Amino acid sequence: MRRPAVYIMANKRNGAIYTGVTSNLPQRVWQHREGAADGFTKRYNCKLLVWYERHETMEAAILREKQVKAGSRKRKLALIEAMNSQWRDLFEDIAHG
Repeated sequence: MRRPAVYIMANKRNGAIYTGVTSNLPQRVWQHREGAADGFTKRYNCKLLVWYERHETMEAAILREKQVKAGSRKRKLALIEAMNSQWRDLFEDIAHG
């Protein structure tokens, strides 16, 4: 499913978190999980998709990503807790439907 999304990856509950934007969420999360791209998520082992939000356009997704990134860590943790209080890896949810 190619639809713009903002997402947060983590290495564990309340651990390192990474906020990103993509047009293909399943593919991008797979890349993070496999360590296919060098950078923050590979360095900090952020392989868990703990939050995401789909958008109709890439422009809307980019604006939302900037808003999320500009927020405090506390606000990002609140987003995760509101959608996924167990900090469950949501990859299977998006990979199959």
